[in-house]
Amino acid sequence: MKNIRQIAKTLSVDTGKLSKPELIRKIQLAEGNFDCYGSATNGTCDQQDCAWSEDCLSEATSQSAQAA
Repeated sequence: MKNIRQIAKTLSVDTGKLSKPELIRKIQLAEGNFDCYGSATNGTCDQQDCAWSEDCLSEATSQSAQAA
């Protein structure tokens, strides 16, 4: 999480007391991308150039399992 906060600061994103998914979504917006971290459905993502894709798919799978 410390690494993610450093990335946020380089992009002038206020880290506040955000959760990891919330912070990454703000970083995605600052990078000019969709703020879709953790929202991939069926284990697929169409954002091929996203730096967070591998972790995102893991997060989405985890959230789906908790919801079931």
